[in-house]
Amino acid sequence: MLEQLRRYLETSPYKPPTSGLAQNHAAVLIAITDNPHDPSVILTRRADSLSSHSGEVALPGGKWEEQDPNLEYTALRETHEEIGVAPDLVEVLGVLPPFHTYRGVSVTPFVGVVPEGLVYVPNYAELDAIFHVPLSFFIADQRIRTDRFNRDIGHRWSPAYEYEGYEIWGFTARLLVNFISSALDVDIGPENPAPVKHWNAV
Repeated sequence: MLEQLRRYLETSPYKPPTSGLAQNHAAVLIAITDNPHDPSVILTRRADSLSSHSGEVALPGGKWEEQDPNLEYTALRETHEEIGVAPDLVEVLGVLPPFHTYRGVSVTPFVGVVPEGLVYVPNYAELDAIFHVPLSFFIADQRIRTDRFNRDIGHRWSPAYEYEGYEIWGFTARLLVNFISSALDVDIGPENPAPVKHWNAV
């Protein structure tokens, strides 16, 4: 599975911008463990005390800052700050085209491999938890519902999953299944037997 991901990212034509960055740019890291049999992605649960998206499951990452030379640096810096994984422990495989949030933020996802069994150091000012989810879990697509969003920008639908008490939905779930579907050639689409929930403003 990891080799298939490598091949996919090696052929990706997208190159992230290196100039003209602004406060509406952000970057996240899809950090995948190097388990050769069942690699997992690292996810976090945002702290309940945060003013936005509190309690939601997210990928490590955050907004670009003026001192960041590029978006890859942003993704790695934020990952280090949030979960204690130093940049030299991440083998960056490549970058995906940006996803846009409904608030107009352009989020560039980087994909990296990290060693299995790392000891994480959560930043409790930002996170309540750090956990792993096997990629095979998303491939099985045993979602609990399908969310459909009525909005002008951002993703229009997303699967929602429950994994060991964590609900994975919205932007994070949509980004992950889009990547997994494309990179591993599996069909994770909007049509599913799970119930549908319609959202007007989220």
